[in-house]
Amino acid sequence: MKKLLLISLAASSALMAGGYKIPETSLNAVALSAANVAHSNGADAAYYNPANMAFMKDEDVMEVNLMYVGLSDINYQATGVDINAKKEHFLIPSLHYVSSAINGLRFGLSLFSPAGLSKRWDAAPAVYTAEEFTLQIVEINPTVAYSITDKLAVAVGLRALYSKGVVKSTSPISSRDLEGDAIDFGYNLALSYKPTKELELAVTYRSNIDLSVEGDADLSFTDATNAFGGGAGAIYTSTSSATVSVPVSALLNIAVAYTLPTKTTVEFVYEKNYWSSYSELDFNYGASVNPVTDYVFGASITKNWKDTTVYRLGVTQDLDKLTLMAGVVIDETPIPDNTLSFESPDSDSISVSFGGRYQIDEKMNIGLAALYSMKDDRDIASGELTDSNVLIISAGLEYKF
Repeated sequence: MKKLLLISLAASSALMAGGYKIPETSLNAVALSAANVAHSNGADAAYYNPANMAFMKDEDVMEVNLMYVGLSDINYQATGVDINAKKEHFLIPSLHYVSSAINGLRFGLSLFSPAGLSKRWDAAPAVYTAEEFTLQIVEINPTVAYSITDKLAVAVGLRALYSKGVVKSTSPISSRDLEGDAIDFGYNLALSYKPTKELELAVTYRSNIDLSVEGDADLSFTDATNAFGGGAGAIYTSTSSATVSVPVSALLNIAVAYTLPTKTTVEFVYEKNYWSSYSELDFNYGASVNPVTDYVFGASITKNWKDTTVYRLGVTQDLDKLTLMAGVVIDETPIPDNTLSFESPDSDSISVSFGGRYQIDEKMNIGLAALYSMKDDRDIASGELTDSNVLIISAGLEYKF
């Protein structure tokens, strides 16, 4: 059975940040809590600020990164109920590349996961809506940068997203089993201005992308009360095509970085996520769907997510062959109290991070970083969700040629 887990994407807790975005796609991003926009000068500039590629040394540079993500077993307690979501463990690879100058232009390519989620429950009442919500998104992002002056540069990129997901739920009277995928496109823009050697300013924008997922759905509903006239206990089933659309929200970053005489760089990033584009989740089924299951499972689900603001602070200390990094981020959830559910147990969070890189020789450096996110407790369905924390560990290798 195939169908999109578009719902998954829009419903469950994000792997890392508010909503379901994953801001950390490189070693530096994990170490600095993604406060690596204005001062991004490695291979991951291809993603975090492609305009900075125009200012980089004229050489090819590539980074490969492997990130471990661990999601805690969120606890839900209510009167007579004490259940836990399953712990989740993931390995997420990424690649970033910046070319040497070609006819005055610099080209970049990033392959990474910009968003995703996974939430699985195995006990009532959570399984009624979220037995499994899993979403995988892979983005290929080619970019090109041009220096207008020796202090000002711009860049533009194409975003190509492939998404795949699974949604399962089981209750005493209904079940659904959905799988699907999609390919969708967007763009990104960047501008960098370096008025002095020490001061760096940047603005980046990533467009909203609506995931237009298509797949198949297996649906079953038992009419225990004869509400649909087929008799008490009548069972209605459907195997049908299905489509649904959810957004990967637009993202604006405004960043400033300053490097002190001690080779200490401090960067602040103001981030705006335009989640208000996600007003409802609406599944549409094909002509073969049973009218009863279409009525039960096809109703539009109100989301009414809100735009959110994120504050990121990163500190980088250059010690010649060794570079040390640390960061903190204050993130808010886009999900209002009245649409919070087991499929979306997201909350405001504070994250701290640290890491380092070691320069092996002129061409190669390696590094390790970690980030820990602490999410607030939230009330839901006359109960409380607690212990929703995330651990990220990243290992990376950067090579110049």
